[in-house]
Amino acid sequence: MKRLLLPLLLLTATFTYAQQFGGNPPSIKWKQVNTPVARVIFSQGMDSAALRVAETIQRMNRLIQPTIGYKQRQVSIVLQNQTIVSNAYVGLAPFRSEFYLTAGQNSFDVGSLPWPEQLAIHEFRHVQQYNNFNVGLSHGLRVVFGEGGQALANALSVPDWFFEGDAVYNETLVSRQGRGRLPYFFNGYRSLWAAGKDYSWMKLRNGSYRDYTPNHYPLGYMMVAYGREQYGNDFWKGLTHDAAAFNTGFFPLQGAIKKHAGIDYTDFRTAALNHFKKQFENDESDIPANKNQHFIGDHEYPAYINDSTLIYLKTTYKHIPQFIIKTGNKEKAIAVQGITTDNFFSYHDGKIVYAAYRPDIRWGYRNYNELVVLDVNTGKEHRITRKTKYFSPAFSADGKTIVAVQVAPTGKSELHLLNAADGKLLSALPNTAGLFYTFPKFYEDDKLISAVRNSKGEMSLALIDIKSGTTKYLLPLSFEPIAFPQVQGDTVYFTKTAGLNDRLFALAVKTNQLFEVKGAPKNGSIGYYQPAISANKLAWTGFTAFGYQLNEANRSDIQLTPVTNSQAFSSLPDMGISVLKNDSASNVSASVKPDSLPITNYSKLHGLFNFHSIFPSLNDPNYSLQLVGNNVLNTFQSQLTFTFNRDEGYKQIGYEAAYGAFFSYLLAGADYIFDRRGFYNGNSIYFNETSIHGGLQVPLNLSVGKHSTALSLSSSVYYSRNTFQEAFRSMFKDSYYTYLSNTVSFRNQSQQAKQNINPHFAQSISINYKTAISGRDANQLLTTGTFYFPGLAVNHSFVISGAYQHRGQNNGIGFSYDFPFSHGYTAENLDDMNKVAVSYHFPIAYPDAGVANLLYILRLRGNVFYEQTHATAYNFYTDGSEFKANFRSAGAAIFFDTKWFNQGAVSFGVRYSRLLDNDIFGGSGRNRIEIVLPVSLF
Repeated sequence: MKRLLLPLLLLTATFTYAQQFGGNPPSIKWKQVNTPVARVIFSQGMDSAALRVAETIQRMNRLIQPTIGYKQRQVSIVLQNQTIVSNAYVGLAPFRSEFYLTAGQNSFDVGSLPWPEQLAIHEFRHVQQYNNFNVGLSHGLRVVFGEGGQALANALSVPDWFFEGDAVYNETLVSRQGRGRLPYFFNGYRSLWAAGKDYSWMKLRNGSYRDYTPNHYPLGYMMVAYGREQYGNDFWKGLTHDAAAFNTGFFPLQGAIKKHAGIDYTDFRTAALNHFKKQFENDESDIPANKNQHFIGDHEYPAYINDSTLIYLKTTYKHIPQFIIKTGNKEKAIAVQGITTDNFFSYHDGKIVYAAYRPDIRWGYRNYNELVVLDVNTGKEHRITRKTKYFSPAFSADGKTIVAVQVAPTGKSELHLLNAADGKLLSALPNTAGLFYTFPKFYEDDKLISAVRNSKGEMSLALIDIKSGTTKYLLPLSFEPIAFPQVQGDTVYFTKTAGLNDRLFALAVKTNQLFEVKGAPKNGSIGYYQPAISANKLAWTGFTAFGYQLNEANRSDIQLTPVTNSQAFSSLPDMGISVLKNDSASNVSASVKPDSLPITNYSKLHGLFNFHSIFPSLNDPNYSLQLVGNNVLNTFQSQLTFTFNRDEGYKQIGYEAAYGAFFSYLLAGADYIFDRRGFYNGNSIYFNETSIHGGLQVPLNLSVGKHSTALSLSSSVYYSRNTFQEAFRSMFKDSYYTYLSNTVSFRNQSQQAKQNINPHFAQSISINYKTAISGRDANQLLTTGTFYFPGLAVNHSFVISGAYQHRGQNNGIGFSYDFPFSHGYTAENLDDMNKVAVSYHFPIAYPDAGVANLLYILRLRGNVFYEQTHATAYNFYTDGSEFKANFRSAGAAIFFDTKWFNQGAVSFGVRYSRLLDNDIFGGSGRNRIEIVLPVSLF
């Protein structure tokens, strides 16, 4: 069955987020800080984080409004503290935000500011954007279609690079850090420029399956920052207003840039990129250009087994992450890494330890990092902790103890010492200073060294006494990020931002002498990350246009050059954007005070229905309008639908609701269809149909290790009543029936690399059984299954699928028809059907080409298939005899994986089917050509 939404609605997928319906257990009690600007909703114990978010927003709101606009509508922000994921979003449809409050370990990535503050600074800018982009045609679509209409219009008029680039600029403006000051943030473009990669604008915007391309965050920052530097701080305010209002033509933002900057869009973006390219012009001096080399792979976190042998994690576009041992130029794969939120691991004496991701079995906002120990010699691994939130584990010198960072749901960071054999907690070190620990390592037998962040976001290396927890700062506190410490004897090697680069330093702990590591060749890479030290070797990773590449040097060939604190520490660079200092909002976050805002209870029933959008849908012969609602806590979903059926001409009004705050979802719905049409003795008869249903669904997430696994159990009761219209009531009696529908769905799949068309191993099985319980006799069993296997080449896929349906003879109920009939045939709902299908999928080409900033083709892929359905129907003919037939088809399809308008991903295809049997229920001829459209574009 094909579903085609109105063409202009395809880009709303750009602003659809992976929200977790019913993701929190009912035991959580919610509170709120309610201000005119934002309602911050949080669970008990998170008062300080909620107040910091609310206070940060209040303090900066008025100061940053002049550069985007003064329209203000209160947003609800839900603080999620049960997850180990570091992320956040603001979305329309519905208008809400969620902050995931566990900070990441890598301070180079998004900086070291306190995580709730960082999220408030970045995400609230999105709130201001949406509030002020409700203008012109965007406002018109909002009036007609609700918040979803504005989301569509904003996606079509203002590109995603502006949304994120403007928010990153806000980080950089209102704080002393922000990604716009971090060299790491620019590594992607620096590597492309250094390697002489001159990709087209459409390739930079849409990505590639063959080549590395940076995401839209750094691109957006460079465009936004250059615009404010060159044309003033209010440049983007009027420009985006015109774009969102569609005042400047088919390409609204391009036309608005021409209007406000006085130059073409092409010239503007070239000038913006050249501005930043000039800041890093020295990168090109010792980096060889290799314009024809495609992405090689990421080689991360090297560790020495001995001077000649390294172990590291390798990820390519064709292969999922694997632990690799390399001796000389020979690589040997040890094992596949389990599912993780980051790639960090630690090695010692034949053992690897890393933190593996595991979701809660039911609650989507609750998940864990559990420690896994891998035996390098056997490739076997075992979990030594359960339901923990550990990060960056590291072995002690004797391999008997592991230190790891524990991040509690409150956000408190602690160092835990664990038994390496069984994961038993030995001790938790006190953290009276409220530090956030990253990448701890053992130093001698009784101390630890860790990169730390204080409550302001300043960083240092800290020496921590294991027995007392006493902390000593080894370096001055600074906003320059520090990460990846490695201990070698009395010396700690680590990476720290210094000027325009992330450099490698060494600290002699006992003498407190700081050195910069010099003489280590860049070998075509940007930055020095993840150092590893052996007796005679030094290894590290550097970023290139082909991925993180491994570099090595003899320790005898490098120099430890003494540096003073004044030489090694300074303020972060502005990357040539001087206007960062000439704004009333500059570094305003430093002036946020812990004001006493009122805290009250938040009702779980607040705004329960919250209808926010109308979505049109075409599902021929059904044409629908759907009024959709979601509450802020995302525990209640509801949908009111009006449908017109073109075949019968009937009209249908329906309502569906789901409540997900309990362990089982509560499901309910009702439908009323009027003017249904049937035939009797050659004449049309009309009747109305009323149906209601209610049930339960239990969605379980059983993922663990290297596989994602889900099991869903549901059961619903359906009641239906047919009422004949007045002209036919003397001929027919009203009728009713009740039936039970039970479904079991199971999905399991291995991890999937970027170029893999399908996962190498996956299974999807569904069983549905419907049976009447009153009014009529009827039953129907439908089972489907699809199984994925590797093909002849790494990106090929072999798929076997099957289906079986059985309906009781003389069924009194016309149950819904979901059987996957053979391609090309006109399908009918027959009593007994079984199907077997095989298909082979393969990539054809990676064009990396587009047209007029409208359509970009990343990949062409094809498949060949054979399908066979055998069907039987009882009492099919007028004489009561049985019907039997085969419906076999074979053919091929070509699919196009594309991006539209430089951001909306859509895959579609053309399928040819050769019918090997007669199409008994349809047209003539044996050849069928079909357009295969997305099942859903939302």
